[in-house]
Amino acid sequence: MRPDDWHLTEDVDAFLARAGDFLRSRPALHNTPLTDIDKLRAGPRTRGTDPHGPAATVFGRLEAAGQVRAIFYRTPRGRLGLTPLSAEQAGTLAAHLAGLGHSPSNVIADHDTATAFAEAWQRHTGAVPVPFWRTHLYRLRGLTPPQPRPEGRGRVAGEQDHEHVVRWCREFCVDVGENVSIAAIDAGSWADSRFADRHFTFWETPDGIPASMAAATSMVGGMIRVDPVYTPSHLRGRGYAGAVTVEVSRAALAAGATDVVLFTDPANPTSNALYQRIGYVHVADFTGYEFSYGAPEAG
Repeated sequence: MRPDDWHLTEDVDAFLARAGDFLRSRPALHNTPLTDIDKLRAGPRTRGTDPHGPAATVFGRLEAAGQVRAIFYRTPRGRLGLTPLSAEQAGTLAAHLAGLGHSPSNVIADHDTATAFAEAWQRHTGAVPVPFWRTHLYRLRGLTPPQPRPEGRGRVAGEQDHEHVVRWCREFCVDVGENVSIAAIDAGSWADSRFADRHFTFWETPDGIPASMAAATSMVGGMIRVDPVYTPSHLRGRGYAGAVTVEVSRAALAAGATDVVLFTDPANPTSNALYQRIGYVHVADFTGYEFSYGAPEAG
């Protein structure tokens, strides 16, 4: 594979005109690129200033025999997202981006792709990859409500619930160590957080008290992702998380989603078992690596 098999652009519409069908061909596996690129498309169309490279947002597609085989995108915050690549393809892309002067702050992809790219990036740039995110991807195969069903009901969150939603999203981020989102929430930048475009649902107890919360992305390419799911620690173990996840999943199917997906922490056997009980099946493992470029030498 040659570096010039990769076609780079800063024009998201031109990129989607060529790569949109490829992304929609595997909506579960491509769920993060689909939602991220849709958000980038809906956002400001101006170049930003990024301390890690010459361009704020870059999109790339790998073509062979006139067909798109893979894509990457680099967000304004320097995150590099990749669809599955072979080790050779990841190495060629790393060499190509390094040669162009790009310096992503981190990379997220399926485990094999992210690892191959991180290793190649270290060879070409000396940047040390540090794993910071590992997760299982699940896709809904057939919804099975939990038994017994906890008392209460689901309720779509409204504007009057905004403060409650923000508080629980922050608590969720503390639980999972999502420091970037905590900083955005604490700075009053909810609109810039990854949760701002979510659709939230509560599971309420019979007396109308929220006991658990789940959210869903807007549908893109027939895909909806459930994220996050949160229950305060003192209310866990009562079936509320399963009940609210079923509510959100059922709503996604009713909206016409062909693929309903969610990510789970591999270190949390309780949540993994729960999602499998209600009908989710494991699809792939994903990994994120941060890149440490080191301080420049004095002199």
